[in-house]
Amino acid sequence: MIEIKTSKLSDGEFNRGVFATCNIEKGKLLHEAPVIAYPNDEHQHIEKTLLADYAFEYGINHSAILLGYGMLFNHSYQPNANYEINFDNHTFEFYAYTDIKAGEEILINYNGDVDINDPLWFNQEEES
Repeated sequence: MIEIKTSKLSDGEFNRGVFATCNIEKGKLLHEAPVIAYPNDEHQHIEKTLLADYAFEYGINHSAILLGYGMLFNHSYQPNANYEINFDNHTFEFYAYTDIKAGEEILINYNGDVDINDPLWFNQEEES
């Protein structure tokens, strides 16, 4: 249903993104990404690495590194996918927010909710 390919949206070192291999209906579960959670007071160590740009908030006092394809979804303020945190299973569940066509890149809003248009943390650092 999904695969990793070169993304035209990413100009980072790896230029990867998640793409649909078939048509996907709105609401369909796309991917369950297991997490490695850690206390926020340990994030200072992660900040010294490339992983800092890939960490997700995970509850009130934790952050998480996502396994599987979880860290490879690119950002859009008009996403076609969203995610929910499943604390019982320790996963992030990615769902189609809209119908997605085969070959289309699957995008999430890095702010968490699909309708939040706040500046992203890496753009705020560039503006400072």
